[in-house]
Amino acid sequence: MNVFDTLMLPNGSSIKNRIAKAAMEENMADADQAPSEELMRLYQAWADGGAGLIITGNVMVDGRAMTGPGGVVLQDDQQLAKFKRWARIGRSGGAQFWLQINHPGRQMQSNLGQKTWAPSAVPLDLGKLSKRFATPHAMTSGVIKEVIQRFANTARLGEQAGFTGVEIHAAHGYLLSQFLSPLTNQRTDEWGGSLENRARLLLEIVKAVRAVVSADFAVAVKLNSADFQRGGFTADDAKKVVELLNGLGVDLVELSGGSYEAPAMQGEARDGRTLAREAYFVEFARDIQTVARMPVMVTGGIRRRAVAENVVQSGVNMVGIGTALAIDPNLPRDWLLGKDNAPQLPPITWKNKAIASLANMAVVKFQLRKLSRAKKPDPNVSPLRALILQQLGMAFRTRQYRRWVENRLM
Repeated sequence: MNVFDTLMLPNGSSIKNRIAKAAMEENMADADQAPSEELMRLYQAWADGGAGLIITGNVMVDGRAMTGPGGVVLQDDQQLAKFKRWARIGRSGGAQFWLQINHPGRQMQSNLGQKTWAPSAVPLDLGKLSKRFATPHAMTSGVIKEVIQRFANTARLGEQAGFTGVEIHAAHGYLLSQFLSPLTNQRTDEWGGSLENRARLLLEIVKAVRAVVSADFAVAVKLNSADFQRGGFTADDAKKVVELLNGLGVDLVELSGGSYEAPAMQGEARDGRTLAREAYFVEFARDIQTVARMPVMVTGGIRRRAVAENVVQSGVNMVGIGTALAIDPNLPRDWLLGKDNAPQLPPITWKNKAIASLANMAVVKFQLRKLSRAKKPDPNVSPLRALILQQLGMAFRTRQYRRWVENRLM
């Protein structure tokens, strides 16, 4: 088995190779919080690059609940024509194209002016950056039921637009991940306590999505292999959640890890330990593969073909690549031609881990902006410059988002 073998999914559809463009948050919505021209150009680069599967950055199921101010929102059919064009572009090179659908829960900045919901009223702990996030309100049963329906609605609209699947985001400390973790879910009702109760929201969303889309439309789940926080969601928990998902028509599980508080998806645990430089979560994936009835994909740091091949040959079904494809969108095509490209960003060794994490994300987004303007990425950009540009861009997009909210209320 190698990375250019076809993968058959449980729903009967196929993916032309084992390389996925993993989700990266672009924050490139237009003034209507819909896919922008820049976003279209960015995805054309990836569509031309040869990946078998392309997964979008966060697409929000609720315009009041944003992972960032420039996030794309799909909650009704008002901008469906733009989503149809986006779907055509993403599929133009023969890849499957999935929407990653998400709700931030407590990981939404307070300057967006929206009420923050989470399983419990547990604030983020980001040191001095904590003040950027409001203490969330514990979700009522009515709000929980509305969220379930919103995920299903966005999936239904995604299929209508021409996407071939959705990935339900239950990792990286966002809402569904918050329900799974005993650190953030302190409820005593049917949505909290035991792992089965903490997983209930994810399972209900999967069932609701599967009920409104066709049988050949892919439904995937992105799951933390662990939170990398003491007392949080563990690798054993992840294994049990996959077992609970086995009978629900899930076509693929992607394993990642971490959250805003512990950015393991960038290669670091909460205590500052550096994880393996490539394929951070592959050992977890191999373990979960023993119980999973659906294909398993692992994402985190992969940039060399030899590492990708080792992951697939070890039994993991797919490799997800993010940062390396932000630097070189043609990486899969080049590997197929026998080239050994291995793009990477220089490490950021700032003492303040939270700000270093923000800078790392800013450097990645700098590459995405370059691609979106049909320009060559610059992996050696100054992290400070990238961070300042990112903050300026976010300030503009925050004003744009707040205007959009006001106009929708008029």
